[in-house]
Amino acid sequence: MNKCVEEDAFIPLYPKSTVEDKSSLHSKFQDRRFWSAVKLLSNILLWDGIVQEDTVRDLGLSKLLNRYLLLNLLNTPPGPENTEKCSKVVACLPERWFQDLKSGSTLPELLNFCQHLLQ
Repeated sequence: MNKCVEEDAFIPLYPKSTVEDKSSLHSKFQDRRFWSAVKLLSNILLWDGIVQEDTVRDLGLSKLLNRYLLLNLLNTPPGPENTEKCSKVVACLPERWFQDLKSGSTLPELLNFCQHLLQ
């Protein structure tokens, strides 16, 4: 799993002017890479309860979400597309990680993602 995150999770960052046109090759490629990374995130987080939780959280959240996915989300303009992307990321997260948290708190690895959601 670590090898996949390190070698296969690549989402290029293009200038906004390049990806504003959703029919452009750059935009389509960036979207395909984003959704591939979301699928990888989902697959990694499915290992929760089988593989040590610290390992799953490190790979899925610290490395994949915070290093690759969040950069793309921050560069996606607010609107339905960004909302859909964020919803798919949230859907990947195991519910049991949040059961013992106090109201209004989150996992340390999700602080930046939560700040993005609040904005």
